[in-house]
Amino acid sequence: MVMNINEKLNSLQKKKAISLHVPGHHNNTIGYLNELNVAMDMTEITGLDDLHQPEECIQKSMSQLNRFPHYNGQYLVNGTTVGILSVIYAVQHLSGEILIPRNAHKSIYNALNLTKQDARWMPMTVSEKTGQYNGVEALSSMDLSNIKLAVFTYPNYYGETFDIEESIKLLKAHNIPILVDEAHGAHFGVSSYFPKSSIVYGADIVVQSYHKTLPALTMGSVIYIKENLNIKTDIQDYLKMLQTSSPSYLVMASLESAENFYKNYNDQFFKRNRKRLIETLQQVGFKVGSLEDPLKLIVSHEKLTGFEVQSIFEESNIFVELCHQKFILLVLPLWHHLDRFPFDELIERINKFEIDVERIHVQEEQFDLPCHSTTYKYIDIEDIRNIELCSSVGEISAVDVVPYPPGVPVILKGEIISQDIVDSLLQWLNRGGRVEGIRNKQIKVKDEQ
Repeated sequence: MVMNINEKLNSLQKKKAISLHVPGHHNNTIGYLNELNVAMDMTEITGLDDLHQPEECIQKSMSQLNRFPHYNGQYLVNGTTVGILSVIYAVQHLSGEILIPRNAHKSIYNALNLTKQDARWMPMTVSEKTGQYNGVEALSSMDLSNIKLAVFTYPNYYGETFDIEESIKLLKAHNIPILVDEAHGAHFGVSSYFPKSSIVYGADIVVQSYHKTLPALTMGSVIYIKENLNIKTDIQDYLKMLQTSSPSYLVMASLESAENFYKNYNDQFFKRNRKRLIETLQQVGFKVGSLEDPLKLIVSHEKLTGFEVQSIFEESNIFVELCHQKFILLVLPLWHHLDRFPFDELIERINKFEIDVERIHVQEEQFDLPCHSTTYKYIDIEDIRNIELCSSVGEISAVDVVPYPPGVPVILKGEIISQDIVDSLLQWLNRGGRVEGIRNKQIKVKDEQ
């Protein structure tokens, strides 16, 4: 029987589910969200200020976002998505194209479609570890004369980084403003053990999903904008229009708490627990892959698919961030002194895993990701028909097709559907994966009749 939301959430709590996924408070076991209570869910009464024109307590709270000189930090209660939308809206009146990465989040494509702007993909590199886009290359060989905004994803969903400093320097030389989708890097720089934020390298606008890796409530993000940026006022105006007129005080209070957590964090317990977790996983037969961001781990087994590894974890009520054909992705908590994370219970459950190594499976080949640079153009499709995904090769997609997570489109509206993408999507769906844009293995395509 399908449960409703409350029933399902209560069910997970009764099973004592352990979180190795976002949000960063990991089932309220990390940080100090216990200081919040539902009675604090208030509105803009006297003394509680206004996020859209902060002058009192909200302004004082946001003034604590002061880790980066010459940048203004602002709370977002509609997630990193609203920050990205506002920036792309802010440049719609300018001539030129937007330079975007192939692993741009769906919010970037949504913003391009809403504003009917053109974009150009930058040349990308693909990771040998994850098979995902992990960086850019050869920007110096591109004609950048018509670029009005450059967008980067840093880090990627899997915690992989690249030499973004070099790319920022190149774009600065061409006076191109730079937006960095740093959704998964809100914890960057919390200690020298972690990578540095792209803000350190001079990115003009950086949006961080505090809720993903810091102990903040879901939808709580922060946008950092360089003080002297010429489109700063435009971005802030669009934030007023696109964010809810009833911002959550609980979310804002959790952002304030998360910033304090960041500033006082000590990584001693994180390093110790991470080491012990890796050793335990290896002892029971898993391979553990480290990435540039120590907060992320990929876990695999030489005789099992990633979907089967995920099932083993979930049978013990340990929930992971995502599942790939060959591995699972773990998002570790920022363990700290007096945290409430059930770490010993986690280790005990892993030690009790029952792994059937007789289930030998041939690992699926991953389709090749396109790496070349080309132009993305908005297309308006009026006549649409539904067809079976398996019969869609060669058709023009009328929708964006987005496996979620990580929320990166593999087919864009207006693109011709290829055989290798269809094969991979069918394989993903057959394994229980979720894909936005496909229902009952059917896809909407342009009706040529």
